[in-house]
Amino acid sequence: MSAKDKKTSAWGGSRRLLKLLRDQMKGKSTNQERLAHTVDLIARDMTAEVCSIYVMRRGDHLGGEFLELAATMGLKPEAVYKTRLHKGEGIVGQCAALALPMAVSDAPRHPNFAYRPETGEEPYQSMLGVPILRSGRVLGVIAVQNVNQRHYDEEEVEALETIAMVLAELIAGGALSVTALEAGSSQEELEKPDRIKGLCLNEGIGIGKAVFHNRGIVINRIIADDIEEEVERLELTVKEMRSSIDEMLTRTDIAALGEQREVLETYRMFAEDRGWVGKITEAIRVGGMTAEAAVQKIQNETRSRMSKISDPYLRERLADLDDLANRLLHHLLDLGEDKPELPDAFILLARTLGPAELLDYDWDRLKGVVLEEGSPTAHVALVAQALELPIIGRCRDVLTRIREGDTVVLDASNDQVFARPKDDVLRTLRTSVKDKKLRWAETSAVRDLAPESLDGQRISLNVNVGLLMDLPHMHASGADGVGLYRTEVPFMVRKSFPGVSEQAELYRKAMDRAEGKPVVFRTLDVGGDKVLPYWSSVAEENPAMGWRAIRIGLDRPALLRQQLRALIRACEGRQLNVMFPMISETAEFKSAKALLNRELEREKTIGGVLPEEIRVGAMLEVPALIWQLPALCNEVDFLSVGSNDLLQFIFATDRGNTRLARRYDALSPGVLRLMCNIAENTHRAGVDLSLCGDMAGQPLEAMALIGCGFRSLSMPAQQVVATKKMVRSLDVDSITEFVTTLLDRPDHSLRSELENYAKSSGVVI
Repeated sequence: MSAKDKKTSAWGGSRRLLKLLRDQMKGKSTNQERLAHTVDLIARDMTAEVCSIYVMRRGDHLGGEFLELAATMGLKPEAVYKTRLHKGEGIVGQCAALALPMAVSDAPRHPNFAYRPETGEEPYQSMLGVPILRSGRVLGVIAVQNVNQRHYDEEEVEALETIAMVLAELIAGGALSVTALEAGSSQEELEKPDRIKGLCLNEGIGIGKAVFHNRGIVINRIIADDIEEEVERLELTVKEMRSSIDEMLTRTDIAALGEQREVLETYRMFAEDRGWVGKITEAIRVGGMTAEAAVQKIQNETRSRMSKISDPYLRERLADLDDLANRLLHHLLDLGEDKPELPDAFILLARTLGPAELLDYDWDRLKGVVLEEGSPTAHVALVAQALELPIIGRCRDVLTRIREGDTVVLDASNDQVFARPKDDVLRTLRTSVKDKKLRWAETSAVRDLAPESLDGQRISLNVNVGLLMDLPHMHASGADGVGLYRTEVPFMVRKSFPGVSEQAELYRKAMDRAEGKPVVFRTLDVGGDKVLPYWSSVAEENPAMGWRAIRIGLDRPALLRQQLRALIRACEGRQLNVMFPMISETAEFKSAKALLNRELEREKTIGGVLPEEIRVGAMLEVPALIWQLPALCNEVDFLSVGSNDLLQFIFATDRGNTRLARRYDALSPGVLRLMCNIAENTHRAGVDLSLCGDMAGQPLEAMALIGCGFRSLSMPAQQVVATKKMVRSLDVDSITEFVTTLLDRPDHSLRSELENYAKSSGVVI
């Protein structure tokens, strides 16, 4: 049987099962009977000896989120509502933690296997688990088990994922009780004042009534009655959605946002993507799904793929894709444009939010945004900056800890949200709002001041950007220039590989909008977890250490030469700063530089105008390069430390692994000694040195780096002002001497010592 036939057969089987679930679910009177019937149907259809449903709950003696066995066919019935697993514990827990399927042919030997004797699961060797996902949230896990070792193929995994999606929609539609699958905060807790910590995405303060961002999307029809009719519905609705985005682009208030329009133009391009629409069409034709169910299925798959990407900037593009999928569902379900009346002043709460969704709200009434997810590089954060709207992200469980209509005080400047404050506290907070607005005005004034230390030493503060729309924030923050222009981002949002002319126009616009400030272009850093949509990719066990960045450029020299040719033409008569990523040895850098020289010679031969000045650098991300620094410094004009990858490799930790996220500290003695060594080598050779990565944008870490000898840092635009305030309150000679005294310490981290130094010395961190 061909792969296509196997897939069609699997889809057909899942469609048959979906019909059984739909028809027989109606006849079951209680929620528990429906769950029991569901596991029985799935087990019989998938030829499994066991099928179980685990549900996600919050807060008990286990602490935090945990999974509870809610229904089973094959395990001991007395284990129901008694067997519990931490999120991340066991194969089922790992499936929930990763929000990805887990297919294991020999479960007892799996390193994450967790034995629960009360279930009686000893005889079962193989297991397939898939998460039950709804709007990016894991509601539970479906698991099937077999006595014999069994290899679950891709088609079986996909079929069970489809069933999981249906269960999620049954929960949303009320056919299965939501309270059985999601435990939130108690009513008593929701009456008390609450303070929730988060991460500032755009500074400011706002007070208003809580309003939940809810588009009311519930998919009641999963199975198509007429497949061709569903395909036609999809095609017509996609056209309608494209037209609505075009209309949004022509609105005068949107036009006033200037560069922020690029976000919406990116949506328009995504909406035109034939691959995206083609996958939805395939789900309709092969799986027999309705158009709306197919959109939901493909979006769940997209979330699973993008969750594997370690780069936070690229992960944040998922919010944009969610926005686009939600808009398409909105049109398919004909939900209309009418919105409920909103309070005169409100705070918007959401799990995640796309920038176009933010623009749907009344800007005059909206006083701030609170997200469960999000990061400073999210497009919604960039649009919020243009609207001067405070926004805070990573507020865990905020959607269950706050009720619609609660009074909310958003203090993004201090990374916190106050829910239901008492009247006297609210009066104090209102006074604080006035004071902080004055301090915000003072902070704004810092933007125009030079990042010069108390002892007169100038520190260069630059920004990291990935799109043209990021550049206005360089000027708004008062940064010196662009320390890292991530050229791969425009490649990743296009339908096909851009040619030389298209690339040159893009880079020329970047130079123009920089208005004479330096721009450092990093050549294409794709591969690994950053896959271009129009490239075929091969799965790698360790993508971060795989075929990526300069390794692709040197193996596919035509690709790199085209980009270098475009950069040369874009910078004609101006300074060209080009930087090669993921350099592992000096020989690689020399090979890459030789390609640049060939392109310069070619441009000269055909009579082109060359850049006025050319500076060529490398990124230090691979530890092996540290032992070649003297040789490398003879070849480069500048060096930029990529701290995120470098620390990942030094500590042998996957930075996308939540279990290891806080295990090692960048402010350890070993890391600071390494940074001192790099600075000493480059300064001795007269090579300019900078650092771009998470360390640069955190005032305490930036202070330590300055003490190690760094005089140039590159960070997200939102972090420039805070870092500048730190620099202007710092004595560089003093911090340099202090850091030197710490390097031989055996401590896990020097963070507390550096915090105490800052406090005693009056350094603003």
